[in-house]
Amino acid sequence: MLPEAFIRGLSEELGPDRARTVLDALSGEPSVSVRLNPAKLTACPFPNAERIPWSPYGYLLKERPNFTLDPLFHAGCYYVQDSSAMFVGGLFRSVLDGFGPGVTVLDLCAAPGGKTTDLAASLRERFGDRFSLLANEVMRNRFGVLRSNVRTWGDPRVGVVSRDPSAFSGKPVFDIVVADVPCSGEGMFRKDEKAVEDWSPETVAFCAARSRRILSDVWSSLKPGGILLYSTCTFNRQENDGTVAWIAAELGADILDCGDFPPVTRTDYGYALLPGYVPGEGQYAAVLRKHGEPESIRTADIFSLFKADLPVPPPDPYPCFDLDRETALQYLHGDAIRIPDAPLGLLTLTYQGHPLGPGKNLGSRCNNLYPKDRRIRMDIR
Repeated sequence: MLPEAFIRGLSEELGPDRARTVLDALSGEPSVSVRLNPAKLTACPFPNAERIPWSPYGYLLKERPNFTLDPLFHAGCYYVQDSSAMFVGGLFRSVLDGFGPGVTVLDLCAAPGGKTTDLAASLRERFGDRFSLLANEVMRNRFGVLRSNVRTWGDPRVGVVSRDPSAFSGKPVFDIVVADVPCSGEGMFRKDEKAVEDWSPETVAFCAARSRRILSDVWSSLKPGGILLYSTCTFNRQENDGTVAWIAAELGADILDCGDFPPVTRTDYGYALLPGYVPGEGQYAAVLRKHGEPESIRTADIFSLFKADLPVPPPDPYPCFDLDRETALQYLHGDAIRIPDAPLGLLTLTYQGHPLGPGKNLGSRCNNLYPKDRRIRMDIR
């Protein structure tokens, strides 16, 4: 049962008919979608998938596979992400034309890493190695998930840190800041019963105030003329258009119009993705440009400046050996495997040509060197 105050507020925001469409959708099953890693995979591996209009890498699936038992998932060939959440990446691509090689980007509230990996794919496609993306997550229990997902994605120009937003205040070093701020989570009601339990008008007000504090803390790190991409996974005006209007008035920014993205709903200042009108969950996003003329500011090495954790590149000097699916799953589970036809010594074990991790082949067995914190924790039979 959804809170009465939420239903009433949604009707006031959208009107009774549109609110009813959203509420009906929230009682249904959530959709499932994936976003390909274009550095590793160019064709969707799932049959009858539909393209997502705002993502060149996104696909809506007909049914939910068991991703845990797909070695391509563990090789970072794709990321499981809600189709509405991919819209932030679509807006990000729409503003990249204003920047050149060497662009610096902060993903401020990055866990679990869906938006980070989406930004990374777009930056690499546009600028090759000439970009820096710093992904931050202040919550230590969520930071480990972010770091693992970034390592699996495997882009060496993406660093991860765990800092309070206030740690970024100071010199303007970022061209773009993406802030998918913690919110009241109304857009997650279909997937998360706890989000429903935790919701209240007081929670909405608290989240709006917290978002404004976060943005105030990080604002000085954004260069004059730089871009803020603000997003939430909630519906209400207080956290969405209300906060965007506050940013523009109090911090000093122009709200940008990035055009239409049917069937995404235009709001006064941004874009709302509403269940029932799009297949995914709830999402809001808006784009602002910080006041001031862009300056020729020498960008610091943001990875060194913030002591970022960078992905360890795969052990290229070691010979590669491709595993079949059954053996790959045994390896990902942490089991000892036998690969008698493989060279002896240290190897990079692959699946369909995509690196999974290291192993040491002794002939009679292969020592499993797959990281323990990434092993499959379920029955693979």
